Amino acid sequence: MPKLVVDETLRSRLNGLDAEFELCDQAGNTLGHFVPADRYRQFIYTWLKSQVSDEELAELQKQKGGRTLAEIWQRLGQA
Repeated sequence: MPKLVVDETLRSRLNGLDAEFELCDQAGNTLGHFVPADRYRQFIYTWLKSQVSDEELAELQKQKGGRTLAEIWQRLGQA
């Protein structure tokens, strides 16, 4: 993902970047939304947790098998 480096002048104009806000162009059209990093992580974790139930996760943890990391690396090297 590309990065935009924000200098202190812009940061102060954006209220310190410590709250969510909407970015708009001069015509008022929404360009995007800013979410602080900690809030973004919370959104992602909440979404990920919603994809698998606690019961499914417990069942997956009971399963035996799989491959070792060395086996995975070996397979990737042969691809």
